[in-house]
Amino acid sequence: MKREDLQPIVLETLSSPGGRAKLIDVAKYIWKHHEDDISRSGDLFFTWQYDMRWAATRLREAGKIKAPDKARIWELA
Repeated sequence: MKREDLQPIVLETLSSPGGRAKLIDVAKYIWKHHEDDISRSGDLFFTWQYDMRWAATRLREAGKIKAPDKARIWELA
């Protein structure tokens, strides 16, 4: 798994609970469903939560998700 692989995973995560989720819930979902891939990914194992935020930034720039609100809720655009 590479950093770039997290973009579709973030979209997958937001699609599951109805298009929006708190940042912490996004992290929990990713860990629950992709723990094995992350654990075997080398350095990404140590940076995946930062890289998850990087992926969200790229998705925002592409217009696929909205900017998070003050409650840190991420939402599909």
